[in-house]
Amino acid sequence: MNFLKYPISILVIAFTLQSCNLLSAAGIGSQAQPVKQVDQPLTSTTANSAVNINHEQWTGLLKTYVNSKGLVDYKGFKKNEQELDEYLDMLASQDPNNEWSPQELLAFYINLYNAQTVKLIVENYPVESIKDISGAWTKGRARVDGRELSLGGIENGILRKMNEPRIHFAINCASISCPKLLNEAYTASKINEQLDKVTKDFINSDKNEISPKNPKISSIFSFYPKDFEVNGTPDIAGYINKYSKTKIDAGAPLTYLEYNWNLNEQ
Repeated sequence: MNFLKYPISILVIAFTLQSCNLLSAAGIGSQAQPVKQVDQPLTSTTANSAVNINHEQWTGLLKTYVNSKGLVDYKGFKKNEQELDEYLDMLASQDPNNEWSPQELLAFYINLYNAQTVKLIVENYPVESIKDISGAWTKGRARVDGRELSLGGIENGILRKMNEPRIHFAINCASISCPKLLNEAYTASKINEQLDKVTKDFINSDKNEISPKNPKISSIFSFYPKDFEVNGTPDIAGYINKYSKTKIDAGAPLTYLEYNWNLNEQ
């Protein structure tokens, strides 16, 4: 049976290469963008950055087209696509660098991700799910100083490397099971309070069914299990307990809810 080893080895190598190509396409690297580790606890401040971006235009759009439940009026965004483009053009003209603070970088890339996701849906509207759009997370589309970043690149290559797991509750993938889209822009001056709010809101929302002994939680926690740490050790239940009104018992088995990828449309 030794002759079987070679075809199997070839298949394993081919699969490995394919997986690596998929990861590369999804933008695992930072694509030359600056990545700064967040010192914990994070403080909100604009005093430690060479640049403070004005995101008021994005706040205006969000307050107009996103309701209190985080659901989006994509038809309205489509009618006002020019203003969305103006905001994205402003972000594209920026040059994030190491003189920017972690607070400013966090706010910039969260807003960029969310605004580009809305733009992606608007460009393909009407659509039932972001997963119906080819290359939604892998195609370079977010322009920044002459480069084009993918949504996957922003999330995996930049934000996830900044040592701030609350970003998972701030970026919105245009789906029902995603954390709701906050109806104001993230800013360095409020970043810690904003991240705390969206994390608490998500964990205590109907996106989870938390109980002491039989917790059923969002699949987001299963997508990124190593990101949710307590005292430097991955601990999903312990992380949830930091924010949840209902505490999960130690050792309780975790069940992950099915993810609803339908569009988060009003």
